[in-house]
Amino acid sequence: MQGKRVLVTGADGFIGSHLTEMLVKQGAKVRALAQYNSFNHWGWLDDSSYLADIEVVTGDVRDSFFCQKITQQIDIVFNLAALIAIPYSYIAPQSYIETNVNGALNIAQGALNNQVERVVQISTSEVYGTACYVPIDEKHPLQPQSPYSASKIGADAMAMSFFYAFNLPVTIARPFNTYGPRQSARAVIPTIISQIAGGKKQINLGDTTPTRDFNYVLDTCKGMIELAKCPEAIGETVNIGSDFEISVGDTFAMIRDLMKAEVELIQDTQRLRPEKSEVKRLWCDNTKIKSLTDFMPEFSLEEGLRHTINWFTNPKNLQKYKTEIYNV
Repeated sequence: MQGKRVLVTGADGFIGSHLTEMLVKQGAKVRALAQYNSFNHWGWLDDSSYLADIEVVTGDVRDSFFCQKITQQIDIVFNLAALIAIPYSYIAPQSYIETNVNGALNIAQGALNNQVERVVQISTSEVYGTACYVPIDEKHPLQPQSPYSASKIGADAMAMSFFYAFNLPVTIARPFNTYGPRQSARAVIPTIISQIAGGKKQINLGDTTPTRDFNYVLDTCKGMIELAKCPEAIGETVNIGSDFEISVGDTFAMIRDLMKAEVELIQDTQRLRPEKSEVKRLWCDNTKIKSLTDFMPEFSLEEGLRHTINWFTNPKNLQKYKTEIYNV
């Protein structure tokens, strides 16, 4: 990445901010897109110790003219700009199409017009739905079990169409469940940690039977960068995961024990997905990324959870979270 001119969209978010910092540390010249707002807030980039080395721009991937501008003089694009929360996609599905699908189109068109060397479109394991077989490889059927997952299937297809139709060098990076510092409380691991850290004795969760392949955020970012550097990954869809499966209930128990907390698990019905929408099982087959690159997960789940707990239990960080309400 040394000297590469890199655009990271969604750089103000959880994964995007970590990816931006990792790229800066590797010598890249990073243009970081934060979503425009009148407060001039840059999300997690506001707190970054690398801010002086980052070119922050604000805008919106829904605007094609803006995407033409920000992809100028760029070598590599990581498109992480997306609406992410599954529960909110039940309420406002059209906004997911506008940001996720149209955003992917606008970034791909801008990258094509500006002769960008590489586009890494960031997908999600949610596109697979409940596993038909495990572990899940890249040939697994796609199942849109929520408007969010449908929008990400559409975004991936739109980006890949530019590879086939216009020879744009696209890679679809498909991470499984990423966790770590800065993650939204709408995700299960920060939900558990923040409630315990906030002093609650009864921890509200939805269904605890589904399984997930959890990946520490720095491992996910490392996988994305490895794919961006790999010529053989052009035109390919590649999973990023640990090849390890654990239930939400067992994850709760692990966090409870690591935090030495005496807490009770309560099922909160408002946190339950519609029955046919719940993804019951996700377990990553990471054979492909290991064969294409030098990627190997560095953080065990326990080690990653310890880092995440340490971050969330810092009062300065915890105060950014509303632990007393359900974050849709």
